[in-house]
Amino acid sequence: MAREVQRGANAVPGVEATLWQVRETLSNVILQKMKAPAKADDVPEIRPEQLTDTDVFFSGFPSRFGVIAAQFKAFLDATHELWECQALAGKPAGIFWSTGFHGGGQELTALTAVTRLAHHGMIFVPLGYTFGSGMFEKNEVKGGSSYGAGTYAADGSCQLTELELQEAFHQGKYVAEITRKNK
Repeated sequence: MAREVQRGANAVPGVEATLWQVRETLSNVILQKMKAPAKADDVPEIRPEQLTDTDVFFSGFPSRFGVIAAQFKAFLDATHELWECQALAGKPAGIFWSTGFHGGGQELTALTAVTRLAHHGMIFVPLGYTFGSGMFEKNEVKGGSSYGAGTYAADGSCQLTELELQEAFHQGKYVAEITRKNK
């Protein structure tokens, strides 16, 4: 999903989206028991201070018990120095996520991320209903909401649907266009 958001952002002329991942905080034993996918070898880890070099920040994360995953929370907790001087204030941000199933916290996960953005003074750019009829699809399982793109990962065995990929691409492009327009 992250690569599709990136592809959407890169579709906007003059935009260059970079993909990063946060540091893993769980042991390999726990990750194997969770059936977590392997980390991408071609995606570097981000350091909190790198956020100041961006024009917009998208964050994508899995849900754990209806809230953002501990790895992403640990990353955001490490941004305290940026918070102290409000270095990220006014920077646009979008979010996307995956949950295990319908009761896995699709919107609650999004809301727990938005509170972190608010403390930094960042401008949350929601997807709204700009994805059109895809937002109202009822003939197939589709994650996401007006807060951002999403998917249902189940136990890790589910793959993104074509509709979810289209929604992620749309979100990347939409938020990049708004950022570029307001820069």
